[in-house]
Order: sequence, then structure tokens, then C-alpha cells
Amino acid sequence: MRIQISRRVLAWLLIFLGVELIGIFFVSKWIGGWRTLFLLGAVGLAGAYLSLAEGRKVWNEAQKQMQLGQIPGLSLIEGFCVALGGALLLLPGFISDIVGVTLLIPFTRRYYRVFLLQWIERFMRGGHLHRGKF
Repeated sequence: MRIQISRRVLAWLLIFLGVELIGIFFVSKWIGGWRTLFLLGAVGLAGAYLSLAEGRKVWNEAQKQMQLGQIPGLSLIEGFCVALGGALLLLPGFISDIVGVTLLIPFTRRYYRVFLLQWIERFMRGGHLHRGKF
């Protein structure tokens, strides 16, 4: 099985990585290399802890909804945001850390949830979802 990545996605990924490296370079010039390395490590560890704590909250909420016979749709989107935020915090870089933290904080995660719901609705209304055989 071969995975194909579009050139546009690859270009955006390279641009993002370049901006992250430039950010790390400038922060290391500003506060020093060892402090920058410590800061990136500390944010990664704090992000891992925060993503586990928020993940437990979202998991418990989804379980409560299922016990009440409800579909945990919003909890699934919240769980996706928490997982993505945790993954971004494990990546070295300050922009990914900022986005990762905002995905983990419940107050700001609400805005991402609205964006994702609108994107899913546009995707489904655009006819991009096809039924087929496995």
C-alpha cells in the first residue's frame, strides 16, 4: 500500500518546519541554547501531563453520554482536539506548542470544535463522502 501526499501538503509541512526552526534559532539567540532546550523539554512534559488529564475528562464525559444512551459526537471531536494538541506539544517548536496548548484548554478548544464541525458539514455537503465496498 502506497501513501500519496499531495505536493501542497508537503509544501505547507516544509514551510511550517522551517518557521519552527527559525523560531527555535531566534529564541536560542535570545535566551541561550541550553535554556531553549530546557524550555522545549519542559513544555513537552507539561503538555504530556495536560493532554492525559484532559483526555481523561473527555473520556469520562463520553462514557457518561453512552451510559445515558446518547451518541458522544461532540466528545469525539473534543477527544480529537485533545489528541492533536498533545501530539503538537510533543513536537519541538514554539508555534506548535502554542496551538497545542490552545487545543488542550477547554475554553479555547470550543473554537476549534466549531471550526471542525463546520468543516465536516462542508465536506459532507460537498459530496466528498462516498459509500463503497471495503
